[in-house]
Amino acid sequence: MSGFDTNPFENPVDVNPFQDPSVTQVTHSGVDRLEQYSPFPATDSGALTGPTIPASAAPSQPAVLQPSVEPSPQATAAAAQVNLLRQQEELERKAAELDRREQELQNRQVTTGKENNWPPLPKSFPIKPCFYQDFSEEIPQEHQRVCKMMYYLWMLYCVTLFLNVLACLAFFTVGTSYGVDFGLSILWFILFTPCSFLCWYRPVYKAFKTDSSFSFFFFFFIFFAQVVVTIIQSVGIPNWGNSGWISASTVVRDHVAVGVVMLVVAVFFTVCAVMSVVLLKMVHGHYRHTGASFQKAQQEFSQGVLTNRTFQSAAAGAAASAAQSSVQRN
Repeated sequence: MSGFDTNPFENPVDVNPFQDPSVTQVTHSGVDRLEQYSPFPATDSGALTGPTIPASAAPSQPAVLQPSVEPSPQATAAAAQVNLLRQQEELERKAAELDRREQELQNRQVTTGKENNWPPLPKSFPIKPCFYQDFSEEIPQEHQRVCKMMYYLWMLYCVTLFLNVLACLAFFTVGTSYGVDFGLSILWFILFTPCSFLCWYRPVYKAFKTDSSFSFFFFFFIFFAQVVVTIIQSVGIPNWGNSGWISASTVVRDHVAVGVVMLVVAVFFTVCAVMSVVLLKMVHGHYRHTGASFQKAQQEFSQGVLTNRTFQSAAAGAAASAAQSSVQRN
């Protein structure tokens, strides 16, 4: 019954929390614990301290911008001359490199036996061939037929010009007033035979050989003029040195033999004109399938001009003379 001896309603024993021995020990020790507290760990002070850098005793001054100094005209001209001389040396170095490569290419052609074979002349002839021509080796298979047809057209045109000289000679025999036609026919034969080979046949050969856009455009420009000239020659305007249809019709009434010869030449000129138009269209069709363009032609032309040694020498000389005259004026 001991559990019922305690009165739960009587005053409880006063318990002072500050009477705890741990609290009384701290409060009666007489030492201020806040003064002993240090927020920094107890480490070696020598390891944390280092040499101090003294502040500069000189008073700070505001930044001052230095005025820009423009070079004198003499210095500018001298620098321009040095730059031009450097460019001239670079051009000469590139020209020497191109000459070396060209010489190596020529030597390689000689060693491989690739010598010029056109025109086919006897070995004892004093004039040697000027060009190398081989359709099976240099022209792709898909372009060989058209290229050969262009070569045959050139040969036919040369034969026609020669026959035109004979026809005009026959025309001259029936009347001395036709001597102008005979003289002009000789001039056309001497002029058009080599010019037609160099101006439109070789460019189209090179175009098919190297797929050159510039050669294609050059061929189209010259060959269109060739077509116009051939049409005029087939017409046969009097006193123009051509045995065409008009000239032949004026003489066939009185001199049948001479008229027949001139009519034959007129037929040859007409055939050349028709074949020229047909082949121009065929070459244009091949040109469209090669991927050539006017932009490529411009690039090839600019590269060819810039790499030409004559042009480089002329440009370098003009630049050097301009720099020297500028220095002398200043």
